[in-house]
Amino acid sequence: MKASAPGKVILFGEHAVVYGRPALAVPVTQVHVDVEVLDSPRKGIFIHAPGIDLHAELNSLPPDHPIASVILKVLSSPNTSPHFLDEKMGGLRGVNISIASTIPVASGLGSGAAVSVALIRALSSFANKSLSDDEVNSLAYEIEKLHHGTPSGIDNSVITYNQPVYFIKGQPIETFKVGKPFTIVIGDTGISALTKESVGDVRRLWLRDSVNLETIFDEIGQISLIARRSIESGKPELLGELMDQNHALLQSLTVSSHELDNLVEAARNAGALGAKLSGGGRGGNMIALADPATAQSVAEGLMSAGAKRAIITEIA
Repeated sequence: MKASAPGKVILFGEHAVVYGRPALAVPVTQVHVDVEVLDSPRKGIFIHAPGIDLHAELNSLPPDHPIASVILKVLSSPNTSPHFLDEKMGGLRGVNISIASTIPVASGLGSGAAVSVALIRALSSFANKSLSDDEVNSLAYEIEKLHHGTPSGIDNSVITYNQPVYFIKGQPIETFKVGKPFTIVIGDTGISALTKESVGDVRRLWLRDSVNLETIFDEIGQISLIARRSIESGKPELLGELMDQNHALLQSLTVSSHELDNLVEAARNAGALGAKLSGGGRGGNMIALADPATAQSVAEGLMSAGAKRAIITEIA
């Protein structure tokens, strides 16, 4: 059985979304995770993920390992676990799991959530159990909590539904329509940054000065709301200024970095209409709004400024 999942990029609202404000995110289909699950003549569940140099049997991995935790979560379900048991031999049947990904790890493109979603779908299909998007999303969110502490839930949501998402924590997920296609250039700093750490640092800032932090979160939330309306009404050109405003607010939360600021400035100098960091910050990716005619120039400007890769994607 095979399954795939796209990457994702947050347009607006990162960090503030953890505190109940809205965020916007969109799938990035130029990068993806592919999972294949097949029977194996060997007893046990074997995992092959050459991208991270992982070739191991499930029982040899700690239960909180990012990939093992997903498999164990599926195996613990009464709906799927019987299919993985070998009644004659006892224990687990022979299964080979192959994972291939073009999504950079710890870069803000949703690598972990994409692996979880693709793996859950492939394993459940292998067990002849079709899961709804809501069920997949719920399982993927449980995995996110294991590895990110208090995640927003936006990564697993936009990747599961593979649609633009307007997300407020604790409220029903809203997908929305794009009134007019627009182009985003994603620049990768090449620096791995754990979302859990930056989320934790913002939490400590909030505990020390909640009044100021709540004001910043309110401003970011308002930007997200205006951005959604601009996208739906077919006026994506308005997103550039909103990106610049959002980036400044994220800088005040201390989640940017010299490398991110450098790429944001390089994108603007190369003709981008606006730019900001995307995701947890401290590394990972930034995004820039560009006209289709100038997107390549923006990408080249990012590479010249030190980006490890630049991805041009159309949000349609």
